[in-house]
Amino acid sequence: MRRFRIAAYVSSLLFAATAVLTGAATAQAAGTGYVALGDSYSSGVGAGSYDSGSGDCKRSTKAYPALWAAAHAPSTFSFVACSGAVTGDVLNNQLGPLNSSTGLVSLSVGGNDAGFADVMTTCVLYSESTCVDRVNQARAYVTSTLPAKLDAVYRAIKAKAPSARVVVLGYPRFYQLDGSCLAGLSETERSAINGAADLLDTTIAGRVSAAGLTFGDVRGTFTGHEICSGSAWLHSVNWTNIGESYHPTAAGHSGGYLPVLTSKA
Repeated sequence: MRRFRIAAYVSSLLFAATAVLTGAATAQAAGTGYVALGDSYSSGVGAGSYDSGSGDCKRSTKAYPALWAAAHAPSTFSFVACSGAVTGDVLNNQLGPLNSSTGLVSLSVGGNDAGFADVMTTCVLYSESTCVDRVNQARAYVTSTLPAKLDAVYRAIKAKAPSARVVVLGYPRFYQLDGSCLAGLSETERSAINGAADLLDTTIAGRVSAAGLTFGDVRGTFTGHEICSGSAWLHSVNWTNIGESYHPTAAGHSGGYLPVLTSKA
């Protein structure tokens, strides 16, 4: 009987050790590398401190992907987000670093597909009615055309990085309505732009959910820090550096985007 108990005890230890080793192997197989994909809201346009090697992509050391990587030291970090990227650019130019060892993917894309830059240019330069018409055109695109493009991106990411947790970050509302701005766009224009941002986020969130991925909503962290808030984490129109207009500042990345990625990763 004593020998039986000893044998049973040894067997249980061996089983436990095997379970631990198997769990470790499974965790390792799941991947620990981090790949940051997407557009200018991920590359860090507006945050300054750009990597000269990134050229027109304008990847910033103060962008949320770089901040997350610095804080969590992933086994590998591939930062390929690029200013101006649309869904087709992500599919054709950014998926190379993804593989079975990728553990985390972050992404923001869709705003450029919907004509974000042209909407804001139209609203700044032309009449209120022209602005609202252009916003409505963007809304129609988001509703009718963008979902299929997002689906294609999400499928491709899952196929190339099947073990990764994929966090798709949304976009903030641009304006605090009835805020501190004394000039610039009208409240009607600001409200229309905010409504389009909400539609874009809702559409992205729906496709993310359908793909079984994770959506990171930044509207909450940016609340109180929109343009016209008096404590903006977004650039308004910047005539000396037009490309940074309507993009998050360094504080927007560290205070708006980074906490959302950290909570979802």
